[in-house]
Amino acid sequence: MGQDRRLLAVRIVREAERILRRAPLRPLMSRTLYQLDGCPYCEKVADRLDELGVDYDSVWVEALHSERDEVKRVSGQRAVPVLVDDDRGVTMAESDRILEFVERSYA
Repeated sequence: MGQDRRLLAVRIVREAERILRRAPLRPLMSRTLYQLDGCPYCEKVADRLDELGVDYDSVWVEALHSERDEVKRVSGQRAVPVLVDDDRGVTMAESDRILEFVERSYA
């Protein structure tokens, strides 16, 4: 029984390696936008990023401020939107400030 399990494990590892060799590598996003569904300020920022073709990941936050622990961890506050741009070492809140930064950096 032990030999059968080892052979199965070897087959699984080989198949995984074969799949990974063919899979395209996707770079990690260096920009993350923390936003709330239905928030007009968040939508304004997301729309501008999309218009400029800027790649970013979205993190959808909870409606209750008290449950926005991840936003608090990255930005020190619980309001959204929050943009984290790892390439430029920037974390910022307030949609108008974010839009100014986006215009200066990506337009």
